[in-house]
Amino acid sequence: MSSKKILVVDDEKNITFVIKAILEKGGFGVDAWNDPMAALKALKNPAHGYCAVITDLYMPQMSGMQILDELRGTQPDLPVVMITAFGSVESAVEALKKGAFDYVTKPFEQGEILAIAEKAANTHGLRQREPLPLSSESELSQSLLVGKSPQMQEVHRVIGKVAGSPSTVLLSGESGTGKELVALEIHRGSDRAEKPFIKINCAAIPQSLIESELFGYEKGAFTGAVSSKPGRFELAHEGTLFLDEIAEMPVEMQVKLLRVIQESEFERVGGLSTLKIDVRLIAATNRDLAKEVRDARFREDLFYRLNVVPIYLPPLRERRADIEDLIYFFARKFNERLGKNIQTIDHACLQKLLTYSWPGNIRQLENVLERAVLMSEGGILRAQDLPPEVLEAGAEPASAEAESEINRILEEFRAGKPFKDIVKSQTQTIERQIIEQALEQNAGNITKTAVRLGLSRKGLQLKLKELGMVAPRAGKEEV
Repeated sequence: MSSKKILVVDDEKNITFVIKAILEKGGFGVDAWNDPMAALKALKNPAHGYCAVITDLYMPQMSGMQILDELRGTQPDLPVVMITAFGSVESAVEALKKGAFDYVTKPFEQGEILAIAEKAANTHGLRQREPLPLSSESELSQSLLVGKSPQMQEVHRVIGKVAGSPSTVLLSGESGTGKELVALEIHRGSDRAEKPFIKINCAAIPQSLIESELFGYEKGAFTGAVSSKPGRFELAHEGTLFLDEIAEMPVEMQVKLLRVIQESEFERVGGLSTLKIDVRLIAATNRDLAKEVRDARFREDLFYRLNVVPIYLPPLRERRADIEDLIYFFARKFNERLGKNIQTIDHACLQKLLTYSWPGNIRQLENVLERAVLMSEGGILRAQDLPPEVLEAGAEPASAEAESEINRILEEFRAGKPFKDIVKSQTQTIERQIIEQALEQNAGNITKTAVRLGLSRKGLQLKLKELGMVAPRAGKEEV
């Protein structure tokens, strides 16, 4: 069976039969339900691994909007597509503004269902690389903005200054660093907070469809356009539009996007009327856009239009002082979500989590903690609850990584970074590694670790602060 599995729910058996046949012919695995309550029960079972949901908007026992609301709280990264009758398009548009991924009107064509399913599956795959959007204001304020490192304090400062303005923001950073969460925090801190927050991942949309996704289309504009449909700019009117993976946008579309930013107007595909819009734009990328401009893959004029307020989100390896707080935050989160009661994390487990390189950043840490909490027994997280890639990381050879690090240092020197700054940085890296090793050898005991290092207890505490390291939490006996 295909790894791309979709749940379809409609109280009309002939509709689920047709959609199931279309999707299976297109290579999808499908579970079809006529009872929305049974469908919701299936959705709550993580073993199914759905990549999207296609649901009727109006059903007797439970509406598609109720299913959407349930999933926004428990699986906010799962795309939900609404099926609606032609006369109910307005309700489907409202569903999009409240977080639905897309909608399709009855009668629909085979190609239309397949195209929407592919977009939804691609989007779900890309969302797995970023931290989950959070389901409540309080959870959001506690999460992303977990972190006292200087890097995150700077991010908090800029968010606070820019949220209330209409200025365009460009978020950059590796996958998994929380760019969508920052975009949502900016939106919620603005005077547009009660208006739509509409998002689109440019990497998930085929190049031939991205214009109609952004600007909408009129009936008959192309094969399969059986009715008119608003685009994401229209849906985001008076709210915020988040363009993720903006570097993936084709150059020819970049020209059209530039015009919309400059003039605040556009036409639907196949349309003649010019539509005026008021949209706050936030873009994000995991690439170096300045380099993309130099390599002629991204328009320079669009880059400067987007780069009004740049915000860089550092990877976890650059903000190690925040990892422990994030660990405890996610442990509490999954305690509640999974009905567990983790009270503590043993030292060996904590050290593995703190010293791992986290190539997938916050998203990877979140996934690891969810698995560990699920596998745990007896109210304590142990090293044995961790997945092999984290548990065995210390045993992997580091020769290729070491060579890469040497090349990086030499590149810094060639780029003009002062010799003394390079030496200081590398010295701190070595100090951090030695202190981490000494802490592990002494079970986190600060006094014993200080003796092992030939420092006073106060001296070690000052060194930890200087290096941005977090001392082990209470629970270790001091002598």
